[in-house]
Amino acid sequence: MARGGHVPGKRDRLARQRHAVGMTQEQLGAVLGVERSTIYRWESGKVAPRPDVQPKLARALSVSPDELANLLMIEAGLSSAPATTGPRDASRPQQTLTEFRISRRAHDYSGGIDLGGSPRDFLAGTVVETPLPTRLGWTEVEHVRATTRAVAMSENLFGGGLSCEAAAAQLRWAGQLLEVQAPRDVHRCVTEAVGNLASVVAFSAFDIANYSAADRCFEFALWCADESGSWALRANTLAEMTRKAAYLGNLDDALELIEFAEVRSDRLTATARAMLTTIRARLLALTGRYAEAQADVDRADAHFADHDPDADPPWLCYYDAAEHQGSTGKALIPIAQACGNPELAAGRLTAAVELQAADYPRSRTFSRVRLASLMMATGYPREAVPIGRQAVIDTAALRSKRLTTELRGLARSAAPHVQLSDVAELRHDIATLGRPST
Repeated sequence: MARGGHVPGKRDRLARQRHAVGMTQEQLGAVLGVERSTIYRWESGKVAPRPDVQPKLARALSVSPDELANLLMIEAGLSSAPATTGPRDASRPQQTLTEFRISRRAHDYSGGIDLGGSPRDFLAGTVVETPLPTRLGWTEVEHVRATTRAVAMSENLFGGGLSCEAAAAQLRWAGQLLEVQAPRDVHRCVTEAVGNLASVVAFSAFDIANYSAADRCFEFALWCADESGSWALRANTLAEMTRKAAYLGNLDDALELIEFAEVRSDRLTATARAMLTTIRARLLALTGRYAEAQADVDRADAHFADHDPDADPPWLCYYDAAEHQGSTGKALIPIAQACGNPELAAGRLTAAVELQAADYPRSRTFSRVRLASLMMATGYPREAVPIGRQAVIDTAALRSKRLTTELRGLARSAAPHVQLSDVAELRHDIATLGRPST
C-alpha cells in the first residue's frame, strides 16, 4: 500500500467521476458551497466529506449513495470489501462505513481541520434540542428568571445586536414550558417569567431596529401578563412599547400606551409609578406641554423617594437612582432647550453619568450623548465636545441602532458650531463610526 494509506492506481477514481459529469474542481465546489482546495483534499484522500455533505456530492456526481460510499472507501485507502487477517469474531459487529469514517476523522487531527464549507454552514447543521420537563416546578421558574437576567445583562453590556438572536432562541424554548402541566401557582409564575423574558427580547430587537420582531415579542409578553394576572408585567411591557413608539415619532400612540400602562397603578410599586410618570413627562414635554411635564417630573421624584427595591419585581432592578436621574433629565431636555437653560436638565444627566454602574455602559452612554446634545443646542459647544467624544468612544464597543441614531442627532445639534475645529472633528468621528477601516 502506498504511503498515506492510498491504494495505488485508485486515488483518481473520485476525480474521474467528476470529469465524467463534466465538472472542474471549481465548478463542483461552487455547487457544494466549498473551496476548490476542499475538493482536492477529497480526491486525494486526505479527508472525507462530512456526512451531511455526501448526499449533495452524490447528486452532483450522478452516483448513488452506495456508489459514492465505495468511491470514498477507495479514496481512504480501502477496497469495497476490506480484507481481514483472520476469521472475524462473530461477537464483534463488523464496522460500518459511517463508523469507520467517524473513527478515522476522530484521529485525523495532525493537520488543519476541514469544515467542508463556511463556519456558518458547518454550524447550521448543529442542532441541540433541550428536552422539556414532564411537569413544572419552582426549578423551572428560577431557570427562566436566571436566563432573563443573563440576557438582560448581555444587552446592557453590549447592546441588542450581540444578544437578540440568542435571546430569541431562549424565548422559543421557554415558551414551550407554558404547555407543560404544572400546579396553578407554578404555572402563573412561569408564565410571568416567560413574559418578562419576552419583553427583554423585544427590547433587544427594538435596540437593533428589528421592529417586527419587537412587536411580536411585546404582544407575547402582554399575553403572558394577562395569563398570569400580572399587572406589574403588563405595565412594564406597555412602558417599553411606549418608548418604542416615542422613538419612532408616534407621540399620540405613545401617550395612549402610557395611559394604558398606568391603569390600576395602585397595584404597582413606587418604583414602577416613578418610571411610568417619568415616561409620561417626557411625552408631554415633546408635545410642548411644559408645565404638565414639569409637574410629572416632580411627581416622579416623589414616587422614587418612596421606592423600595426589595418590593420591586425582577425587571425593575435597572431603575435605580442613576436611571431615574437619566430618565428625568431626558424628560426635561425639551423644556431646557426651549428656555435656553441647559441647567434644567444637565444636572440630572451629569448625575446619571456619574452614578451609572459598570454593568450599564449603554445607559451611561445615552446620558452622555443627551448631555452633549443639550449643551450643543443651548450654545455651549466647547463643553459639549469632550462629553460627545467620550460617547463616541463608548459607542464603538456597543451594538445599538438607537445609540447611533442619537449620535447623529448630536451631529445635527453641532452643525451651527462647525467652524470650531473640535466640533468639526467630533462630527467627523460620528460620521465614520462603524465604518470599516481602510
